[in-house]
Amino acid sequence: MRAADASAFEKLRGRIQALRAKTIDNGCTEGEALAAAAKVAELLDRYELSLSDVEIRETPCEERVFETHLKKRIPIDECIGAIASFCDCRVWREKNAAGEARYVFFGLPADVEVAHYLTELIDGAVRAELGRYKVSADYRRFRHQERHLANASFTLGMCASVADRLVAMKEERDGVIRSSGRGLVVLKAAVVDSELERLGLKLRTVEAGPGRLISPTAFDAGGAAGESVALNPGLRNK
Repeated sequence: MRAADASAFEKLRGRIQALRAKTIDNGCTEGEALAAAAKVAELLDRYELSLSDVEIRETPCEERVFETHLKKRIPIDECIGAIASFCDCRVWREKNAAGEARYVFFGLPADVEVAHYLTELIDGAVRAELGRYKVSADYRRFRHQERHLANASFTLGMCASVADRLVAMKEERDGVIRSSGRGLVVLKAAVVDSELERLGLKLRTVEAGPGRLISPTAFDAGGAAGESVALNPGLRNK
């Protein structure tokens, strides 16, 4: 990476770090946090469009790990693939030395940085929305023994909604990039796939298990929460 490119990347990373500091715990709402994530995706596109095809081909891919600190699956699992696709990364799930699940993003440095950031934000947003749901009148209608199912259904519904929106946003972003005359998306995919092959990494999709038992009411409430989260990247307002 040339000095000028490294400087531009460090500026991008600095913006991501500044946005990361504005967490929900520090007073930023989940909608504001996710709007910030969409903004950094906008910055990512600008950064990568400033690079030549040769510079992109010569940029080594990196891994970026998101630790769940849990041995069980977490709600974000339902949209991790959409996050990776949104950021032109590959992702896989594995266990660390403690037996805890973690996600490994693989791709160009800026892409994996944004993917990790977006995962943090969506994970936090889902937890925050679930907390609000659990003090709602609708939630109190569930009997005590039904609330675990309601929790799981709500988070599943929200993650499914967010994943759908990320897919739609990705299509819009790709359209904007194509209109620039660059085959950037195809180029990055070729670079990442070539690097995976060189490293001997073969990813496979694991088929989903039997259908889940859900509460339709809680699932729909989660979907509505996902729809309300600000994810509009403002691509038309560059």
